Amino acid sequence: VQLQASGGGLVQAGGSLRLSCAASGSGFAVGSMGWYRRSPGKERELVATITSIGSTNYADSVKGRFTISRDNAKNTVYLQMNSLKPEDTAVYYCHLEGRRWSKPIDSWGQGTLVTVSS
Repeated sequence: VQLQASGGGLVQAGGSLRLSCAASGSGFAVGSMGWYRRSPGKERELVATITSIGSTNYADSVKGRFTISRDNAKNTVYLQMNSLKPEDTAVYYCHLEGRRWSKPIDSWGQGTLVTVSS
């Protein structure tokens, strides 16, 4: 299963961006999807996750500013990021857990860079 992320870029503080990540392949069923990020000099951290039935979980640092959603028909997950702060600058990775040919899978996208200027 391949994940293709898009939507990163440069934005001023207070601005918005929307990330998208589409899963492609054959014989798979998607469970939870999510977004993680890695800032320079830091470990990768969870941003938000969403289950197949739409239950969401957010890092405290993004609650109220970011919204995760998904389109199950398109196997796509989105991250709407509002009120961006310079500390949100990071490479954002999408993640998928599911099953392919009845075996569990765990896939990562290639990452998309978000830069927030002050």
